[in-house]
Amino acid sequence: MTPVIALTRFRVAGYVASHRALQPLLALLALLAILYAGAVPAGQEIAATADSAAMLVPVLAWAARGLLDTEPDEQRAVALSALGGREPVSGLLAAFTSLLVLSAIAEAALLARLAGSPTLGVLLTGVWLHLLSAAAGLVLGALTSRPILRSPAVSTMALIFGYLWMLALSFAGARWFTVPVMAWMRDAHHGVLLEQPLLLTAQSLLWPAIGLAAYTWLRRTRP
Repeated sequence: MTPVIALTRFRVAGYVASHRALQPLLALLALLAILYAGAVPAGQEIAATADSAAMLVPVLAWAARGLLDTEPDEQRAVALSALGGREPVSGLLAAFTSLLVLSAIAEAALLARLAGSPTLGVLLTGVWLHLLSAAAGLVLGALTSRPILRSPAVSTMALIFGYLWMLALSFAGARWFTVPVMAWMRDAHHGVLLEQPLLLTAQSLLWPAIGLAAYTWLRRTRP
């Protein structure tokens, strides 16, 4: 087992043992209870999937930030000394692992509330959109975590306003200037979501990629 994987497992275990994982999980369950209070009618499967993925971003960001905040500063400094530049990678892998679990729960809840049997296309679209949502949540959570923003109040406000700004730009149609979460929902409800999946994927991953680069650079000066 490589040191990065070992530290990733250690961080995930510490996150679960600290009970911080329960906070975003409860928020997720409350969101799912609202989204799926009634069954998803036939023909609305893709639209419901897009709604779920878009609304899940702040919950996933909260989960990623919580995992990265769980480790004491002293322990993170030790890990940084041992692994050097690979230490942030371990934190991101641990956070993304937790987000995949939450995304899987959301996808399972959606499938359970479908009026009909899901097609392969619905399943693949659900996996695709929730992976994009996890990528956006990972970056938003990482950039508002304690290694970057020391103040809990500032961190919380940055997370909230970061998501609201994402919604505002996306609603205005600026697809290349944000993660276009509103475009996911709009296109899905108009039946055009799958017309250009590669373009939408590129638009959805551009800013997470920039955010990850910024996080990596900032961690060099904020251990």
